[in-house]
Amino acid sequence: MIDMDKITVIFSGMAGSGKTSLAKEIANRFALKYLCGGDALKELAYKQGYKITGSDWWETADGMKFLSERKTNPEFDKEVDKILLREAEKGGVSITSWALPWLGAPGIKIWVDASQDVRAKRIAERDNIPVSDALKAVKIRDEENTGLYNKMYRFTLGTDMEDFDLLLDANKKNVKELADEIEQFLKEKIKKD
Repeated sequence: MIDMDKITVIFSGMAGSGKTSLAKEIANRFALKYLCGGDALKELAYKQGYKITGSDWWETADGMKFLSERKTNPEFDKEVDKILLREAEKGGVSITSWALPWLGAPGIKIWVDASQDVRAKRIAERDNIPVSDALKAVKIRDEENTGLYNKMYRFTLGTDMEDFDLLLDANKKNVKELADEIEQFLKEKIKKD
């Protein structure tokens, strides 16, 4: 039987899919530590001299500039992945990460899927920006991140799904509905194991 305080749940999905909201909700429901790969990347950007502002930073000019810099220096992402992998191995965590599911990290891996239009609407609402600007940012981030991880690790975000335990369609359900689905899945998985 799985020990709940040692469980690792890893959420992955494209920008704006809802993975962060779900990871936080599951961390709360199961008393797990919450870790965000994007926050760790922001911390590294800050150390490089970038001024980090709010949850919408990735959609700013500086955020987009850092995405471009990441293409030429994959060490940022590799360092974040090492940190998150160590935490996943310890257990007791709910993590958001684009790479961990493909790097052999232990735990239950969940892909959160949503269309670019749905994700753009969520980001626009969250960051109080026009949907057209959010959609443009989503498309750039999708292309940049997919290319980066394919180059670094040889997997394709949103395509290579065999490493996942649960694939969620987040196009029409809210966080509570999805979190309820995840909670049920985790409880059933714990009973089986």
